[in-house]
Amino acid sequence: MERSQWGSRAGFILAAVGSAVGLGNIWRFPYVAYENGGGAFFIPYLFALLTAGIPILILEFTMGHKYRGSAPLSFFRMGGKKAEWLGWWGMFVAFVISTYYAVIIAWAMRYTVFAMNLSWGDDTEGFLFGEFLKLDVTPGETGGLVPGVLIPLILVWIIAIGILVAGVKRGIELANRIFIPTLVVIFLVIVIRALTLDGAMMGLDAFFAPNFDALKDPKVWVAAYGHIFFSLSVAFAIMITYSSYLPKKADITNNAFITGFANSGFELLAGIGVFSALGFMAAQQGVAVSDVASAGVGLAFVVFPAIINEFPGMNGLFGVLFFLSLVLAGLTSLISICETYVAGFSEKFGISRNKSITFGVGLAAIISLLFATQGGLFFLDVADYFINQFGVAAVGLVEVVFVVWVLRKAGVLEEHANAISDIRLGAWWKIFLSFVTPLVLGYMMFGLLKINILGLHELGDGTKGNYEGYSDSFILYTGWFVAAGALILSFVFTAIKWNGVALESYHHADEE
Repeated sequence: MERSQWGSRAGFILAAVGSAVGLGNIWRFPYVAYENGGGAFFIPYLFALLTAGIPILILEFTMGHKYRGSAPLSFFRMGGKKAEWLGWWGMFVAFVISTYYAVIIAWAMRYTVFAMNLSWGDDTEGFLFGEFLKLDVTPGETGGLVPGVLIPLILVWIIAIGILVAGVKRGIELANRIFIPTLVVIFLVIVIRALTLDGAMMGLDAFFAPNFDALKDPKVWVAAYGHIFFSLSVAFAIMITYSSYLPKKADITNNAFITGFANSGFELLAGIGVFSALGFMAAQQGVAVSDVASAGVGLAFVVFPAIINEFPGMNGLFGVLFFLSLVLAGLTSLISICETYVAGFSEKFGISRNKSITFGVGLAAIISLLFATQGGLFFLDVADYFINQFGVAAVGLVEVVFVVWVLRKAGVLEEHANAISDIRLGAWWKIFLSFVTPLVLGYMMFGLLKINILGLHELGDGTKGNYEGYSDSFILYTGWFVAAGALILSFVFTAIKWNGVALESYHHADEE
């Protein structure tokens, strides 16, 4: 079976950056930095990038390049059946994420249209939850499908499927060559405009003002590692799959550094733009930046429409540009997430790429309908929290420990990367992977398990309970079962026999 390949190094880097740069860069990073020491947060952030983010990125790039397969096939070729389940685990985590990530892109797509005439009105929160999402059911109830979400959701899947069907070079690479430069230009326009607004300096002061005392708090360091980890698209099969399409001669470590720093550069740009706009809003309302600062869905779909309402001119244009940037950032990440299981199913069962897209992406599209219902936001919120904490973070911790300590493949991978890369890996790489990353991620995982099992989340009324105060049964069925389901399915798929073609192609591609 002839393996697909990127058309150029730039194409691969743009695709990897496109995967890493997603909605989280725009709506998560600025608030995480602000909450954890402002300017001082960049110290643990850079430390986490260099000691965990880039080392894991190098690990996954090298695995994909050396074993030349999707995550399940790469793990199988590296350690047989005892390692294969790890690849499937990451892949099923990606599958779950794709089902709701597409829905958020659909919201952004719809808001791009709303922005043209500021359809959200003055009550942006009421518009989002009432008029747009029709969220008038209790958590656990679905209610009916919401046409306003369903129609753009269908469009999102048509675009994603169209890009995936066109293949790695003519589909994914071409899309990223168009989307990523467009995204950067649009976002630069937004940032420059935001910087010229009244109050922008107040916002930037809140964002960059360093609180060095925060560095004494271990939670700040864990937050930095946690953010780097989620931001770089590591540990859910994407980077292994993408690097498997690299040609034989490819500079692994350089590519990892470029991808890591490009992702961080975009995050910094997003932070400047978001906090300039928040400073403007605070100045308009005569309140402190802390009173308007937020993250996630609330920032993008409640606070930003309110900011756009206050713009001194061309409100509609900047609204369109902002939500269009969310659509582009989301689409480049979504196609990378889908590519993990398109490649995985195709290689495991020996079926064509198009059949794999029909089955895998088609199934994800059907499941995504759940999140397009009136109660969809509640399901999305819990599934997103649990699959990130006990999917992505857990896969990352187990992956590093398994590869370095159980399979003892760090030396083999280092040798492979050094043979083709300008920047040579040394003891530092193995020390970070062997000790620093497992210790920090292990500490983070212990804390997460404790908070969620004992129900220690701090709620708005001063009490403690489940995540966002949801009921035990809703958390169990929508959170724990979804996270556990990805792991259980990984063992089920590992038990299925590989088709002979997938195993044969490795022997031709292996360089040893």
